[in-house]
Amino acid sequence: MSNDAVEIANLLYRYAELLDSGDLEGVAALFRHARMKVADGDTTIDAAELLRVFRTRVKLYPCGTPRTKHVVTNPIIEIDIAAHRATARSYYTVLQATDALALQPIAAGRYHDAFECVEGVWRFSFRDYSMFDAVGNLSGHLNAQAAAHA
Repeated sequence: MSNDAVEIANLLYRYAELLDSGDLEGVAALFRHARMKVADGDTTIDAAELLRVFRTRVKLYPCGTPRTKHVVTNPIIEIDIAAHRATARSYYTVLQATDALALQPIAAGRYHDAFECVEGVWRFSFRDYSMFDAVGNLSGHLNAQAAAHA
């Protein structure tokens, strides 16, 4: 795997690490130069709106985390070095365990991401969050109203 591909894969994994640690501001910072598609259609949001959505929807526990593990797998990374652009398609599985919930998968889907390289540094330029393929028990992950609409 090329250095560029490793840097891009690390962005995918850093997202999971930040979200699972409860660092919602850090997650939003990863997308500060990006737009995100969060539902069917053409509407996108920016990083500030993503942070607002996460703060509203994601349940954080007294430990400061959502008590989840976002596992990002099977990244297919395609890089256009001349254009300073790349794309990645990957799967995600969200595992969770709480005092009331045994360790189990609670969600699975796909990310389609776009990246740009600016001054030698890769960053997100787009993420499609709308490909939510399987849903389990989200009651321990999302706040009550958000879980009802997932």
